[in-house]
Amino acid sequence: MKRDVYLSDRPLEEAQTGYMELLQRAGAMNPGRPELVEVEKASGRITAAPVYARVSSPHYNASAMDGVAVRSMDTFGASETSPKKLTLGEFVHMVDTGDPLPPGCDAVIMIEDIHFVAEEEFEIIAAASPWQHIRVIGEDVVATEMILPGNHRLRPVDLGGILAGGVTEIYVYPRPRVALLPTGSELVQPGAGLKEGDIIEYNTRVFGALVEEWGGMPIRYEITVDDYNLLRERLKSALAGADVVLINAGSSAGREDYTAALIAEMGEVYTHGVAIKPGKPVILGLVDGKPVVGVPGYPVSAVLGMDLFVRPVVYRKLGSVPPVRPRVDCFMSRKIVSPMGVEEFVRVKLGRVGEKIIATPISRGAGVIMSMIRADGMLRVPRLSEGYNAGATAPVELMRSIEEIRETTVVIGSHDIALDVLANYLRKIHPEASLSSAHVGSLGGLSALKRGEAHCAGTHLLDEETGDYNVSYIKRLLPDRGIVLLNLVYREQGLIVAEGNPKGITGVGDLARPDMSYINRQRGAGTRILLDFKLKEAGIVPSIINGYQREEYTHMAVAAAVASGSADAGMGIRAAAKALGLDFVSVVEERYDLCIPREYWDTPYVTRLLEVLKMPEFREEVLSLGGYDLRDCSKIMWES
Repeated sequence: MKRDVYLSDRPLEEAQTGYMELLQRAGAMNPGRPELVEVEKASGRITAAPVYARVSSPHYNASAMDGVAVRSMDTFGASETSPKKLTLGEFVHMVDTGDPLPPGCDAVIMIEDIHFVAEEEFEIIAAASPWQHIRVIGEDVVATEMILPGNHRLRPVDLGGILAGGVTEIYVYPRPRVALLPTGSELVQPGAGLKEGDIIEYNTRVFGALVEEWGGMPIRYEITVDDYNLLRERLKSALAGADVVLINAGSSAGREDYTAALIAEMGEVYTHGVAIKPGKPVILGLVDGKPVVGVPGYPVSAVLGMDLFVRPVVYRKLGSVPPVRPRVDCFMSRKIVSPMGVEEFVRVKLGRVGEKIIATPISRGAGVIMSMIRADGMLRVPRLSEGYNAGATAPVELMRSIEEIRETTVVIGSHDIALDVLANYLRKIHPEASLSSAHVGSLGGLSALKRGEAHCAGTHLLDEETGDYNVSYIKRLLPDRGIVLLNLVYREQGLIVAEGNPKGITGVGDLARPDMSYINRQRGAGTRILLDFKLKEAGIVPSIINGYQREEYTHMAVAAAVASGSADAGMGIRAAAKALGLDFVSVVEERYDLCIPREYWDTPYVTRLLEVLKMPEFREEVLSLGGYDLRDCSKIMWES
């Protein structure tokens, strides 16, 4: 069959509005036939009609307190100076909370306000007002009163009100059935043995959890290999048993991307491609009067496509609308460049530093699912904008609560695996707190402190002249700030090489060999500064090293490049090499410190970290990573 490789650039708002209008005209947005369910099992469902009370609650006049039921007129005149005595009898009765009000009585006196002077006689020192401490008939719900309107998502408290009104069954809209079709010959189920080229199929598991969260019912199909006719049959089956169909992958314009052509053959493609990044190749279609969406295969593109185009459909099928997520104005920690004409969604880490919420962008790759896990918010760059400058403000849609963000310690600077361990133990002993670690290099971390964008910076900057770490840089970059330099670890830096060291690498001098490929760290990283120092010592010009300009932002990314075979070596820490089963050629032991402005020293952002650093469990886990020494951990190395 002939492939149509065209992808449109339909603007996001036009795609969302136009697609919903198409579905509306086709009747695809109408909720299904209401179903009668037990109230006790209806939490989270959407009411298909108003719910009216069948009985009043309470359905009798009831005592609201433990005490004595009386006629209020019999208590008039009672005071502290002139107590009034009453005797249990026809219009004076002991009652407990919830008891029916005895005939003839119109008030209840709390037991705490009664003083018994005999077995059946007591005195009071204040008159009772009519109907005090009484729950009158219908105080909560009056028979025939509307308890809840239609199109209401039922909460746990709603169930109590409905049952109090004497209603045990209600009509709700059915949960939309959403078929999830994973496609691709390269896909394998989670837990299967992996060979080169295999991709674990986890997208539809994420989709299913999202659909359930929104109120739908996911129906996950088995993996469909790249076969047009087989996919057609699978789509027919899904359409017969579902209200919405999602086809995952095959939405782009590759040789085996059949989704758009298949939807066009069986129905209508509203658009193939939307001007968003990531997620451009999304397909919005209609087949047999039902929404069919081609969701891109890359996980970040997929989740974004689900949120932008599938979430509104599921909610509308439930007779509802998606709730609006909170937004907060944030300061950009560094410049964000975005292409014109495309609405870009940038994942960011957030934390409050002083009075500002700081947003730091994390990986923008469409295939990096970890960026969604780590993200605290989503920054939307309008399609007619080229991005934001460092220090600019922009609204960010929150993916975590603002309270959690306010309790986040922001660490910007050099990467170290010990920070991940620190974050884990911080969360264990302080569940309300978290640590946000952005890897921009040691110099980038000190610059962030200078701009007031972090609580502390991870740094390991070697002074070539003195052999000391960090102090000279702090004096130069932060001359007017009170600073505490706290040691985190000493660690081995060296060359991460393939298992068995097949290239026989013995030191930095081997990087100049013509048969070598290198993976570097980014400019400003302490590891790169260390490499440049060692190259200078060896008399090697960096430009002759194959791969010197190729950069990664973390030690683990460098190790992964070596493990994949795309590089023969990269400078990094021993722990990263050990984690991936690689060999390591030690070059130097270096000191890794946390640079902390004095104004944050006594705040919870720092005191909680100090608490973790002294925990034996934390120290044991860091040492088990390999290549670490904690002889000065939590020790103040220098103060300005």
